[in-house]
Amino acid sequence: MNKKKVILGTGILVVLIVAMALVWTKFREKPVEGSKVITIEVINAKEESKVYELHTDAEFLKGAMDETEGLTYTLEDGMILSINGEQAIWAEDNAYWGINVNGEYGQLGIEVQPIEDGDEFEFVYTKAE
Repeated sequence: MNKKKVILGTGILVVLIVAMALVWTKFREKPVEGSKVITIEVINAKEESKVYELHTDAEFLKGAMDETEGLTYTLEDGMILSINGEQAIWAEDNAYWGINVNGEYGQLGIEVQPIEDGDEFEFVYTKAE
């Protein structure tokens, strides 16, 4: 009799474990495609615009830029030197990549610029006079 109880108890335990695994699989929190939606616009020296909209969980702009397909850049000492292959070289022609955050001139570098859902970032090739 004790052997039957042990087998029956083991069977019930296995059924409960399988049922719990199925419930967990069905109702667990599903991963989502980035919790923040942001826009990055690049305006080159010819004033041509390229817009990237992305879903991201990145905390800072650099992380989001690293995730953006088709967007390339070089960064040196916190300054953006080129975007999508176009260089802005201050020493040669007084040019730089300006950044606007939600329509306001950006005060932070991309490594420390926090991002929030709905943010709009604009990189503008700028030539000082």
